[in-house]
Amino acid sequence: MSRNTSQSADGELTVLMTGAGAPGASGIVRSLRATDERDVRIVGVDMDSEAYGFALVDESYIVPAGTDEAYIPRMAEVADRVDADVILPLTTDEIEPLAANRDAFEATIMVSDPDVLDVANDKGKLYGFLAEEGFESAPAYHRVDTEAEFVAAVEELGYPERPVCFKPPVASGMRGFRVLDERTDRLTRLLEEKPNSAVTTLDEVLPVLSSAEEFPELAVMEYLPGEEYSVDVLAMGDSVGPVVPRSRSRTRAGITFEGTVEQREDLIAEAADISRSLGLEYNVNIQFKYDADGEPKVIEINPRVAGTIVMCVGAGANMPYLGVKHALGESLPAVDIAWGTHMVRYWQELFRSPDGRTFHVDSEPEEVHLTQ
Repeated sequence: MSRNTSQSADGELTVLMTGAGAPGASGIVRSLRATDERDVRIVGVDMDSEAYGFALVDESYIVPAGTDEAYIPRMAEVADRVDADVILPLTTDEIEPLAANRDAFEATIMVSDPDVLDVANDKGKLYGFLAEEGFESAPAYHRVDTEAEFVAAVEELGYPERPVCFKPPVASGMRGFRVLDERTDRLTRLLEEKPNSAVTTLDEVLPVLSSAEEFPELAVMEYLPGEEYSVDVLAMGDSVGPVVPRSRSRTRAGITFEGTVEQREDLIAEAADISRSLGLEYNVNIQFKYDADGEPKVIEINPRVAGTIVMCVGAGANMPYLGVKHALGESLPAVDIAWGTHMVRYWQELFRSPDGRTFHVDSEPEEVHLTQ
């Protein structure tokens, strides 16, 4: 909950947003600017001086990577300089150091406590927590760190008769995710699929994994062939605000390019229960996929604002701004969600002129407010 309750609903608010170059940054900037309740000044930071989001915010700064020991001192310096009211992290690498160093900031940091993140960010611990708490959405899984355990796990989950998935316990997006499917045809994959296909076989990946100095720790889980949903939750510890499921009918590199906001009561109830049980805070995202029997299973939790949360805004629930209001300790208004709202995403290019001005093809060049 907020440590900063000085903001009035009609005063200017400064949001320090990390990950200004993240794919979802543009949607979150538009979400925060969509409110007519107050003026929102957005300060963006990123480790990349070419982050496209720098052209969308009011002020911007370069910071080290979240894993760098210089990250927290630099973030504290920027937050103090811009007099930030809240800090809204967009990338996974930044949320744990920010959560562990709240005392370095005057602003409210929109992340859950470190012990909660320790479970939510680790798929092995998360699946174990869900199973121990009796959630029916807990997938069948094994956590392994040897070749023998890996082979035994994939076989116990049905391979080679059924596909099996694996992924590092701590990873974001599609990084390290693979589907083992013995039925796949190598020639078809070579000639008809894009080279970034996640489908492979045990015979192909085992030599690679075994070549590591130490066999990598992996979460091996059942294959889920059904529809995939992302559920955005405004988590409030032992309670929740709006809970909004949206389908992921078309994705590229783990990012939703087409989907629909749907009133799936099973997902709404399960996501709310999981959020309360973990004690999550602020904007979080829980991803589900349906199994062969039509039961939803948890794939992962992103304990931060999701990259496609703008879909909720299009359906009438400005979840990022509601999260900011929660961080400020303000009461939340009722939301009227237009279930069935459909979204398709398209590309937009950002150009930079030789003298450093940024522009789109349909606008005049403008200054980038980048401060060192």
